[in-house]
Amino acid sequence: MLTIGELASYAGVTVRAVRHYHAKGLLPEPERDHSGYRRYGADAVVELIRIRTLAAAGVPLARVRELLQAGQEEFAAAVADIDRRLRAEIQERQRHRERIARLTAGDGLALPPEVVGLLDRLRALGVDERIVRVERDGWIPLAAHAPERVRDWAARKRAQLADPQVVDFYRTLGQALDRDGDDPRLVELADRLAAYLTRTADERGEDYVDDTDLEPPFVQVMDTLAFDTAPPARRLIELLRQRGWTGWTRLRRLDRPARASGLRPEGGP
Repeated sequence: MLTIGELASYAGVTVRAVRHYHAKGLLPEPERDHSGYRRYGADAVVELIRIRTLAAAGVPLARVRELLQAGQEEFAAAVADIDRRLRAEIQERQRHRERIARLTAGDGLALPPEVVGLLDRLRALGVDERIVRVERDGWIPLAAHAPERVRDWAARKRAQLADPQVVDFYRTLGQALDRDGDDPRLVELADRLAAYLTRTADERGEDYVDDTDLEPPFVQVMDTLAFDTAPPARRLIELLRQRGWTGWTRLRRLDRPARASGLRPEGGP
């Protein structure tokens, strides 16, 4: 016969846990012997281990009581169900571990591999890191908002980066970050970019220039992210508007160019 301390030790729990299971009606509490101590049989060790295992698996104590009283088939089915749930939790925790491990990768925390590769490509092409950050910050909400379209968008962007003129746009914009909004380089960039957009739209269609098809409020959020990170981008869009194009996240050709009257782009303050 075992004392409560020996029972707890053999089952791998504390004496306090044994008493708690007594109070919950999970483990029968034996009568005291003539010395005033409670004595347990070996079967209590087995029962206590079953209780401990079920409780450790996250089974509510009320459900533990039901399972202890269930027949063999019902108990086996319940255990199988618990096993499936634990496997699902393990898989989910593994995914969490993978996400945390990607913290060291920086961009990879919130972005799919296609976009991470695209950002790495921009860096390899010598694009200013601040411009890469504008791209990254734009892709994060975009990937969360429309994850099913990210792969196609990233493939299109990668194809565009095969054009040296597009790469030059990125580099010039990066150089303009350290200059004010009247930098002639920005005006020159707007001229070249507008000409490129017009030619591309005429040759391949306006859907090729932009097919994001996003809701206006979301586009405004994306534009604001870009303008806050790279203020010259706002001036560039103003200049593009004067040349027949508007938008940053979503480019659109205007019916006719606006005069150089200081008009703000759509979505701007």
